[in-house]
Amino acid sequence: MDKRKVWREQEQRLVERWNQAEARQREAHAAIAREQPAVAGSGPSPELLLTARAADAELESLRREVARLKVEFNSGKRY
Repeated sequence: MDKRKVWREQEQRLVERWNQAEARQREAHAAIAREQPAVAGSGPSPELLLTARAADAELESLRREVARLKVEFNSGKRY
């Protein structure tokens, strides 16, 4: 039973991290959309693009972690 409690806590932390990362990604991409160029040649700032790329990378990392947990669950190593 103790393992199940640890697993549930781990999964809950992962869900919280996922929600936070998704919110950061959504905000970054919305900011980029707001800065669409009114004049040809101008666009979002490099810092904004870097923030969006970092948010995308973090979410991709979490996707891999979720996939790993799914494999563990489906193979019978969890629960």
